[in-house]
Amino acid sequence: MKRVSALIIALLCGGYLLAAAPNSGSVVSWRNIVGVITSPGADNPVAVTTDDHGNVLDQIQSGTLPWVTRAGYAQVDLANGAVEFSVRGLVLIGGNASGTAGPINQVTGTLVCNPGSRDVIQPEAILDTPPVALSALGNASFSGRLTTTVQSRCDSPLFLIRIGPAFGEFAGRWLATGVEPRFGRWYEAGNTQDAGPY
Repeated sequence: MKRVSALIIALLCGGYLLAAAPNSGSVVSWRNIVGVITSPGADNPVAVTTDDHGNVLDQIQSGTLPWVTRAGYAQVDLANGAVEFSVRGLVLIGGNASGTAGPINQVTGTLVCNPGSRDVIQPEAILDTPPVALSALGNASFSGRLTTTVQSRCDSPLFLIRIGPAFGEFAGRWLATGVEPRFGRWYEAGNTQDAGPY
């Protein structure tokens, strides 16, 4: 009942807030993963934090070219940091490597808690999985745990696929994001689409 009331209040306020507390269901899932579509060379940052004057303190920059996906899913248990994600067809659109993953052969899954928050009690947190292989056709999957513990409260969680640490100055740029978030495991809703092995 408390969870339903919180959702109604968020919708009435015009927000799109997802709030997770340990006693309100600890698993959040995203039923699809989509690529970042930006103009070549343009940045489309997420998890942007600013100071009181609007100066950017921190952000996750996007890949330097447009990316698309064919399918994907992700789920994170906020209570214990267990993560499962799969993405298929994460490829470049444009340039000489169009239709492939180009030089990117390693990605990480990233959970962002409280995006944009500077609250010292509930700050933004960026939590990664270990790096995993990305095939030339843009396929990657992971089942394991985040490398850092999830804090006790994780509001408005985002899930990103980012360039792995082997890529120097481009490491950490986001290529894709989870969409259609919900609390609970996706297979519990009877998912049968070709998005992942829930």
